[in-house]
Amino acid sequence: MKLGLCVCAGQLIAAPLMASAAEAAPVAVEAKAAAPAVTPTVNESASTYKAQYGQIVKVYAKVFDPKTGKGFSDTARLQYRSGNVWRTWISRTANKNGQVTFVTRPGANLTLRTLYVGGKVVRSATSRTISVTVSQNKGARVLAEAKRHVGALYKFAAAGPSRFDCSGYTLYVYRKAVGAKLPHQANLQQRYGKAVSKKSMQVGDLIIFRSGSYGTHAAIYAGGGYMYDSPHTGARVGRHKMYGSNYVVRRLA
Repeated sequence: MKLGLCVCAGQLIAAPLMASAAEAAPVAVEAKAAAPAVTPTVNESASTYKAQYGQIVKVYAKVFDPKTGKGFSDTARLQYRSGNVWRTWISRTANKNGQVTFVTRPGANLTLRTLYVGGKVVRSATSRTISVTVSQNKGARVLAEAKRHVGALYKFAAAGPSRFDCSGYTLYVYRKAVGAKLPHQANLQQRYGKAVSKKSMQVGDLIIFRSGSYGTHAAIYAGGGYMYDSPHTGARVGRHKMYGSNYVVRRLA
């Protein structure tokens, strides 16, 4: 600090001189305010809100700026409600337009939402909830299980889970889908469940083809004159056209 002299009531008193420009206290420069984070809108819909057991349901979501319509690309999570807790089912990255599709196969009624994770610039946000009702029709459950094994190779005396003969395939599917216990032989399987007329048969019914009264081949009715079965050596489990008229129908589901 530099001192100067001044005369006050006849006395010399040291007084501080005005600081020079070079010594002036620095003036704080106000920082530029960061742009406020955007709160996105998350829209959600489903391909169907009423599904059969095992049916594929697609859930569509879009994340965008409600002011500009611009989409946001980042992690989105399909969640389902379990009691009072939301649990993540599937995680995917939205495309540049903010769109994402979740492919699901619900096995029970679900309440769903999409959570957009967000970040520093775009806040986290969730969609409104949607509900998907799943039919617990046992025939549909049998058919869903039958479809899961399409492409498996035939193997004599095999009963799954990766190889099947005809009665091994039906044995495995009915046990997994509805807990039914069948013997590993087509002729014996025709004695199980409830007898159903051909005109009344439904998807998921057991079909036993016969030679005379002896059961020779087992299959699962798929509707419209088709069946799921494991046909023969060299073939694979699949949906095939029914043949002949000598067969019986049994309902286990």
